Amino acid sequence: MASPFLSCLVLGMIISAFALPRTEPPLVRDHPFVAIWNAPTDQCKQLEIPLDTAAFQAVTTPSAVPGQFLTIFYEDRLGLYPKVDIIKHKIYKGGIPQNGNLTEHLAKAKSTIDRYISQDSSPGLAVIDWESWRPLWDQNWGSKRIYQKLSLTHALQLAPFLSTKQVSKMAKSQFEQAGRRFMEKTISIGIGKRPSRRWGFYLLPDCFNYGWDKPLYTGQCAAKTQKQNNKLLWLWERSTALFPSIYLHLTLRNSPRAALYVRNRVQEALRVAALPNRPYTVPVYVYSRPLYRDQTQKFQTQTDLVNTIGESAALGASGVVIWGGTRDYNNKASCQSLSEYLSSTFSPYVANVTAAAMLCSQVLCQGNGRCVRKNYSSPHYLHLNPASFQILKANGKYVAVGLPSANDLNHWLENFTCQCYAGWSCFPALRRPAKVQLIRV
Repeated sequence: MASPFLSCLVLGMIISAFALPRTEPPLVRDHPFVAIWNAPTDQCKQLEIPLDTAAFQAVTTPSAVPGQFLTIFYEDRLGLYPKVDIIKHKIYKGGIPQNGNLTEHLAKAKSTIDRYISQDSSPGLAVIDWESWRPLWDQNWGSKRIYQKLSLTHALQLAPFLSTKQVSKMAKSQFEQAGRRFMEKTISIGIGKRPSRRWGFYLLPDCFNYGWDKPLYTGQCAAKTQKQNNKLLWLWERSTALFPSIYLHLTLRNSPRAALYVRNRVQEALRVAALPNRPYTVPVYVYSRPLYRDQTQKFQTQTDLVNTIGESAALGASGVVIWGGTRDYNNKASCQSLSEYLSSTFSPYVANVTAAAMLCSQVLCQGNGRCVRKNYSSPHYLHLNPASFQILKANGKYVAVGLPSANDLNHWLENFTCQCYAGWSCFPALRRPAKVQLIRV
């Protein structure tokens, strides 16, 4: 007969598992956490410089290439997106959403989707990258304040007899309603035409936790920001994936604040994913990059790979998208640097985290869920212990070979719980492997 203590412990673990909402099963079978390469490396191929992308479950490019696992739709690639270029002083497609032609936009969007994603396409991701304006009026500050100014002018032209306060209220309402229509209709068209794809907007939700240079920085999203994100429930209800960004600024290099910055951005996306009244949450795919942002020379250190990819996996993200721009790898020196970095540092780490997430799912969650930190702010990660495992490359693929020790497994049991996949039951309970594990990443 089990002791009362053991019974309480088991009950507590089961309750802990059920405290997390169920989530969509992985797009790539048996991979709770995936890594997707999404950087243009045509120049490296032309120069015949080898790039080790074997640790990634999909290798794609942000260039306009049809039939990829991940398709990104930039502002000029999906429909007729209204925007303003403040540098060139040019207005495109009406400038503000109130002046945009939604009917023509959707017609063009349909043909664009047909061009890049085939009707019989397998499961994958579709990312809408619209960054010129934000759907909430109050979030258009700085260079985006032009959308408020143009909206005020538009409202004043329609109703010159209104007071300043009334014009402001009208402008805000018109902007948010028109912006919502553009975003809702566009993503709905995408999901309707290609339901096998997971659709969402890049950088949404945002946390705006950028003050890492201030004393006592915690990285937490402000209550005001969370309330604003709650107002976008209409968008989360339609999105079938979320794509927050965790690009690190060079000033955060090797800083403990990098983990705080990333941790809270990912956690906010996971919180938002649970807001809609659905039977399960949509997946969160985090955008990261090998280079620190706003420069093309310095790659992330091992510490910062833990602070970005390691954080994302431990928190319960479904995967990471490794993005790159056209300027990042456009000459021999940058391609050689990338080649060396991938082989020596980046790909082995990605393989380690991917394999650890797979193993933890198997030994802790019966393969029916992913391992998630019990305490989101704890410093515990899904890593394979180098004393127990070797990361090898065989036949062009990464494999992890080894047997987890009792300490390895107990560490996961103590610090992680299970988030079950929709349609499956799971609870955190150790199943110790009886033989050496061979995990194919």
